[in-house]
Amino acid sequence: MGAVDHSRLVELVVLPTQPEDVPWPTTEWPTGEVPTGVDLDELMDRMFDDSGPLAVTFGVLVIHRGRLVAERYAGELVHFDHPPDPVDADTRLLSWSMAKSMLHAVVGMLVGDGRLDIDAPVDVPEWAAAGDPRGAITLRQMLAMRDGLDFVEDYVDAGVSDVIEMLFGSGQSDTAHFAADRQLAAAVGSKFNYSSGTSNIISRLVAGWVGPGEAYRIFLAERLFGPIGMTSAVPEFDEAGTWVASSYVRATARDFARFGLLYLRDGVWDGTHLLPEGWVDYARTIESDDPESGPYGAHWWGMAGDELGTFRASGYEGQSIVICPPRDLVVVRLGKTPASDEAKAAGERWRRDVLEAFASA
Repeated sequence: MGAVDHSRLVELVVLPTQPEDVPWPTTEWPTGEVPTGVDLDELMDRMFDDSGPLAVTFGVLVIHRGRLVAERYAGELVHFDHPPDPVDADTRLLSWSMAKSMLHAVVGMLVGDGRLDIDAPVDVPEWAAAGDPRGAITLRQMLAMRDGLDFVEDYVDAGVSDVIEMLFGSGQSDTAHFAADRQLAAAVGSKFNYSSGTSNIISRLVAGWVGPGEAYRIFLAERLFGPIGMTSAVPEFDEAGTWVASSYVRATARDFARFGLLYLRDGVWDGTHLLPEGWVDYARTIESDDPESGPYGAHWWGMAGDELGTFRASGYEGQSIVICPPRDLVVVRLGKTPASDEAKAAGERWRRDVLEAFASA
């Protein structure tokens, strides 16, 4: 499959192009004023209220029509071996699961190169035995988190959590092997189950084509981070040489916004198609609408109840890159929000309020 099977895509909100008078932010973000009638002060104050349900926020950026129109930083990164560092525009912050959406971009590049077919069974050594039902799993099912693997994504209860064991316990040296060793909990393709393990298996598939370790790091720099100016981006690898794409990219808030702009602009950057035609549409086409987690496409989230075609990269503790096509918006938020129902609801409410603030802009 050279690009995307367009017959599978539903009708989507059109993605806006870069305004002709706005330079691409490959080196510096062009800046602009908050549009008349848009009040972001209360929204920013709400997000940076450490005593509120969203707790600590490190940074928020708002990109409107390709220009940086609002930016605020606060707080500090605490270290065990030296004094805390105040957070500012140059601070590298952790993506957590927003890295999964970057993995989607990398897979798209290999699909465009003709090296990966998302509808073919994946080549996973742990599933190679004759008759192993896992051998039927496709990359499309994995990107949609519908592979059926028995993996528990729980960041609180270490007694039941597979993701904690994979990232911090016995699986951390070879995250993909740890995840691929899981058995099936459901028939392949039949059920949505969000799994960081699945992303790391995909990342190992990528490493099989581009090379593990340093070769993989170079590929990311040359094909993704470099072309869009994400010069601060630092991906982290396990001992097996697999990028831990479930969780680990450190970058500045401005660089996370660059990645968001790439997807808002349909995978095009400064006239160059970095992603295959239709690949962004594939990301934002909802494959599952889980009542607890919300709508999910291909390693990208939708927004429940949203009629604007908004989609987002999302990570633990409230990291997010929100993309709203009809408002021509990218909104980045980085911080440390607790995993509570109250905090989740407050985060969803804040994102909706930001989008609503730009309704007439």
